[in-house]
Amino acid sequence: MKSKGKSVKGDPLGFDAAAKVLAAGGRVPKKFAKARPVSAGPTLGAAQAQAKVTPARRAAFEILMLVKAGKGHSDELLHGQWTDKLSEADTNLTTALVMGVLRWEIALDARLRTLLQRPDQRLAEPVAMALRLGAFQLLHMDRIPAHAALSESVELCRAAGEPHATGMVNAVLRKVAALPKPGTKVFETTAAFAERLGHPLWLVERWVENYGRDAALKICEADQSESGEGGVFSERDAELPSIDDGSRLVAEIAAKALPQVEGRAARVWDCCAAPGGKTLVLAKRAEGAEVLATDVSTKRMGQMESRLKRFKYAKGVTCEVADAAKLPKDMGTFDLVLCDVPCTGTGTLGRNPEIRERLKVEELVRQSQRQREILAAALGRVALGGRLVYSTCSLEPEENERVVEAVIGSAWRVVPIEEMGVTGLAVEMHSMAQDGALRTLPGVHGCDGFYAVVLERTA
Repeated sequence: MKSKGKSVKGDPLGFDAAAKVLAAGGRVPKKFAKARPVSAGPTLGAAQAQAKVTPARRAAFEILMLVKAGKGHSDELLHGQWTDKLSEADTNLTTALVMGVLRWEIALDARLRTLLQRPDQRLAEPVAMALRLGAFQLLHMDRIPAHAALSESVELCRAAGEPHATGMVNAVLRKVAALPKPGTKVFETTAAFAERLGHPLWLVERWVENYGRDAALKICEADQSESGEGGVFSERDAELPSIDDGSRLVAEIAAKALPQVEGRAARVWDCCAAPGGKTLVLAKRAEGAEVLATDVSTKRMGQMESRLKRFKYAKGVTCEVADAAKLPKDMGTFDLVLCDVPCTGTGTLGRNPEIRERLKVEELVRQSQRQREILAAALGRVALGGRLVYSTCSLEPEENERVVEAVIGSAWRVVPIEEMGVTGLAVEMHSMAQDGALRTLPGVHGCDGFYAVVLERTA
């Protein structure tokens, strides 16, 4: 442990480091306890402050700070070392706090800004995060006592090395606690409901343009829910992996798209396969087919291979680390290709809320270029009469129909999605069809937002 207060693995904010220094009789480094004027009176040190914070709130604070710094994804961090030693109840609270703050960050910041003495002031990130955590509990968690949300947010601020801001955090959160509940408005502008529901205005304006105001509002509302109501499927298959309804629907469509092959086993390629949920559905439905699963990431492919081993029907799947745009020629052609390309993920903001803070409009251009490259290469590996399913979990046309329009030529035809005849659906396929392709919207359909189109090679 270094005396300068540098973070260590599992303790990114240095709470444990400060505690050990204090226990050894040393002084808490300036990083954790800045000097205060004598007139401000005595204050707790960082180590003492962190001891007053419950494990769940401390873990949530550390995870949120890592996400904000771009050092991890919320789902991975919530299943990592920060929650390994927590009780089930504390793990559940940590998850609720992390996901809640990420979903409501834009709305929380807008509310908090109005309560600052200088609304335009830029707060240190630990201070801002302590305020968000406290405000989220006060505004969205009825079972959390107000005094607990308030006092522990103050101590989190102090423990993170910002003792000067504790008075401000206390005062602002007291104002939040005293705020009246907002009433229902007869009409809201797009800007108003985008802010209220924690979404970037530029993104919501796109949805209004592409899908209409009512649909855009439903998408935003669905993104703020812990889980979608109902579901696309009326029944579950116990032999299938745990997979969200939208991903399963795409995989079921792909399995239905597999053409009949005479005299040999059909060849199937899942070209961007990790984490493997769709591959498993294909392996289960396309019994007897030769299934190749590839992914560009060695780490993700390793995790996927471990996952596949838990399902007997997937033992024949061949896994390879390969760039979908550069598959070796000796791999040959395929009767079916599932081309579920990397995308911005704007159809999954309910499960991946941090996307809304990181995503910039420029990213759509970058993703689109990569998607066109992958699709063009994948089309070149489809046998005559074979089919390719192109899909994303994005709501943005630049990543979906515009990619397809830019790449396919006269040798391809769109097979209407309604012809796939997926069984066990709780809704009619035609309600999710748009110009022959699949289009699901959060809040409108019972799953995340997905796009999928079936292309058949005719020449």
